[in-house]
Amino acid sequence: MPHASLTRRVTFSAAHRYRRPDWSEEKNLEVFGSCSRPSYHGHNYACEVTVSGEIDPETGFVVDLGALDAILQEEVSDRFDHRNINADVPEFADGKLIPSGENLARFIFARVQQRLNGRASVTRVTVAEDSTLSATYTGD
Repeated sequence: MPHASLTRRVTFSAAHRYRRPDWSEEKNLEVFGSCSRPSYHGHNYACEVTVSGEIDPETGFVVDLGALDAILQEEVSDRFDHRNINADVPEFADGKLIPSGENLARFIFARVQQRLNGRASVTRVTVAEDSTLSATYTGD
Protein backbone atom coordinates (compact mmCIF):
# COMPACT_ATOMS: atom_id res chain seq x y z
CA MET A 1 0.00 0.00 0.00
CA PRO A 2 1.24 3.52 -0.71
CA HIS A 3 2.29 5.69 2.23
CA ALA A 4 2.16 9.46 2.60
CA SER A 5 2.55 12.21 5.16
CA LEU A 6 0.14 14.99 6.05
CA THR A 7 1.02 18.14 7.99
CA ARG A 8 -1.50 20.32 9.81
CA ARG A 9 -0.60 23.68 11.32
CA VAL A 10 -2.35 25.16 14.34
CA THR A 11 -1.56 28.38 16.15
CA PHE A 12 -1.89 29.48 19.74
CA SER A 13 -0.88 32.39 21.93
CA ALA A 14 0.57 31.64 25.33
CA ALA A 15 2.89 32.91 28.04
CA HIS A 16 5.67 31.01 29.73
CA ARG A 17 8.82 31.33 31.77
CA TYR A 18 11.98 29.25 31.90
CA ARG A 19 12.86 28.45 35.49
CA ARG A 20 14.18 25.66 37.66
CA PRO A 21 12.86 26.02 41.23
CA ASP A 22 15.92 24.22 42.59
CA TRP A 23 18.17 27.02 41.27
CA SER A 24 18.61 30.50 42.66
CA GLU A 25 17.12 33.44 40.78
CA GLU A 26 20.67 34.42 39.85
CA LYS A 27 21.43 30.99 38.34
CA ASN A 28 18.11 30.99 36.45
CA LEU A 29 18.93 34.44 35.05
CA GLU A 30 22.44 33.30 34.11
CA VAL A 31 21.19 30.20 32.24
CA PHE A 32 17.84 31.36 30.85
CA GLY A 33 18.40 35.11 30.58
CA SER A 34 15.38 37.39 30.45
CA CYS A 35 13.17 34.36 29.73
CA SER A 36 13.41 33.52 33.46
CA ARG A 37 11.85 36.75 34.70
CA PRO A 38 8.94 36.31 37.13
CA SER A 39 6.56 38.34 34.95
CA TYR A 40 6.62 35.70 32.17
CA HIS A 41 6.60 36.53 28.46
CA GLY A 42 4.43 35.44 25.55
CA HIS A 43 4.56 34.17 21.99
CA ASN A 44 2.25 33.59 19.08
CA TYR A 45 3.17 29.97 18.46
CA ALA A 46 2.78 27.94 15.27
CA CYS A 47 2.65 24.18 15.75
CA GLU A 48 2.99 21.80 12.81
CA VAL A 49 2.06 18.15 13.34
CA THR A 50 3.01 15.66 10.63
CA VAL A 51 1.35 12.25 10.54
CA SER A 52 2.23 9.40 8.21
CA GLY A 53 0.60 6.17 7.19
CA GLU A 54 -0.97 4.16 4.43
CA ILE A 55 -3.23 6.00 2.03
CA ASP A 56 -6.74 4.62 2.42
CA PRO A 57 -7.78 3.37 -1.04
CA GLU A 58 -11.42 4.36 -0.44
CA THR A 59 -10.88 7.90 0.86
CA GLY A 60 -7.41 8.78 -0.43
CA PHE A 61 -6.49 9.99 3.09
CA VAL A 62 -3.70 9.04 5.49
CA VAL A 63 -5.95 10.06 8.37
CA ASP A 64 -9.44 11.50 8.67
CA LEU A 65 -8.70 15.23 8.71
CA GLY A 66 -11.76 15.97 10.85
CA ALA A 67 -10.55 13.50 13.47
CA LEU A 68 -7.03 14.96 13.40
CA ASP A 69 -8.42 18.49 13.70
CA ALA A 70 -10.49 17.46 16.74
CA ILE A 71 -7.42 15.93 18.38
CA LEU A 72 -5.33 19.05 17.71
CA GLN A 73 -8.12 21.27 19.04
CA GLU A 74 -8.17 19.38 22.34
CA GLU A 75 -4.48 18.57 22.73
CA VAL A 76 -2.99 21.84 21.46
CA SER A 77 -5.49 24.71 21.13
CA ASP A 78 -7.66 24.02 24.18
CA ARG A 79 -4.65 23.13 26.34
CA PHE A 80 -2.32 26.02 25.41
CA ASP A 81 -4.16 28.90 23.71
CA HIS A 82 -4.38 32.05 25.86
CA ARG A 83 -2.81 30.21 28.78
CA ASN A 84 0.14 30.69 31.05
CA ILE A 85 1.82 27.37 30.29
CA ASN A 86 3.65 27.23 33.64
CA ALA A 87 0.52 27.97 35.67
CA ASP A 88 -2.26 26.40 33.59
CA VAL A 89 -0.74 23.19 32.19
CA PRO A 90 0.11 20.82 35.08
CA GLU A 91 2.84 18.98 33.19
CA PHE A 92 4.77 22.27 32.89
CA ALA A 93 4.28 23.47 36.49
CA ASP A 94 7.25 24.52 38.60
CA GLY A 95 9.64 21.61 38.99
CA LYS A 96 8.22 19.69 36.06
CA LEU A 97 8.89 20.19 32.33
CA ILE A 98 10.44 23.52 31.37
CA PRO A 99 8.15 24.94 28.63
CA SER A 100 10.86 25.14 25.97
CA GLY A 101 9.97 24.65 22.33
CA GLU A 102 11.69 21.28 22.50
CA ASN A 103 9.61 20.10 25.45
CA LEU A 104 6.39 21.48 23.96
CA ALA A 105 7.05 19.62 20.69
CA ARG A 106 7.85 16.37 22.55
CA PHE A 107 4.75 16.71 24.74
CA ILE A 108 2.43 17.41 21.79
CA PHE A 109 3.96 14.53 19.82
CA ALA A 110 3.16 12.06 22.61
CA ARG A 111 -0.37 13.38 23.23
CA VAL A 112 -1.38 13.32 19.56
CA GLN A 113 0.21 9.91 18.96
CA GLN A 114 -1.74 8.46 21.88
CA ARG A 115 -5.01 9.90 20.56
CA LEU A 116 -4.54 8.59 17.00
CA ASN A 117 -5.00 5.00 18.25
CA GLY A 118 -2.90 3.53 15.45
CA ARG A 119 -4.82 5.23 12.62
CA ALA A 120 -1.56 6.92 11.59
CA SER A 121 1.79 7.72 13.18
CA VAL A 122 3.06 11.10 14.27
CA THR A 123 6.43 11.52 12.60
CA ARG A 124 7.27 15.13 13.43
CA VAL A 125 6.08 18.02 15.55
CA THR A 126 7.55 21.49 15.10
CA VAL A 127 6.76 24.31 17.51
CA ALA A 128 7.79 27.82 16.47
CA GLU A 129 7.83 30.70 18.94
CA ASP A 130 8.24 33.19 16.10
CA SER A 131 9.60 33.36 12.56
CA THR A 132 13.19 32.99 13.75
CA LEU A 133 13.04 30.09 16.24
CA SER A 134 11.46 26.65 16.11
CA ALA A 135 12.08 23.25 17.67
CA THR A 136 11.29 19.91 16.03
CA TYR A 137 10.75 16.57 17.73
CA THR A 138 10.74 13.36 15.67
CA GLY A 139 10.37 10.73 18.37
CA ASP A 140 12.88 8.68 20.30
